[in-house]
Amino acid sequence: MFREVGVAQQYYSVDQVADLLGLHVKTVRAYVREGRLTATRIGKQYRIHRRDLAEFTGGDPAHDHAPSGRPHAEASTVLQVDDVDPTTADRLSTLITAATTGVSAGGAPAQSQVVYDTERGRLRVVLVGGLEETTRMLEFVRALLGEDERPERLT
Repeated sequence: MFREVGVAQQYYSVDQVADLLGLHVKTVRAYVREGRLTATRIGKQYRIHRRDLAEFTGGDPAHDHAPSGRPHAEASTVLQVDDVDPTTADRLSTLITAATTGVSAGGAPAQSQVVYDTERGRLRVVLVGGLEETTRMLEFVRALLGEDERPERLT
């Protein structure tokens, strides 16, 4: 954990960014190596500037996590879809990536990671975001897979 100071922190370590975004440190390092998240290398460590982090997330995660006096809920969901052909996997990946781009209604960005195993025909999706955003993304997946039929309720 890092200590808070009166003046807003300008540079963050990879560990601090991972903590702010609710991601694994290796994921943040991968984003830096891929060029998705701009960082400066100082010695053997990366430092991420506040504005680069804000640009990456579409907001200011350090500010977004400030206590607001109201409870905040987030969902982390791992979705596995079996027997998926490459075309459907590509469509799902595109849909989920598009749905998690930008800032959600609550101001915090939704995050997603999609991996497709061609040999097994298995798609795995990790979703992290607010309850409403996560539910919306799962509904998109349900619709794309043709699972819109909901069972009738017993009364």
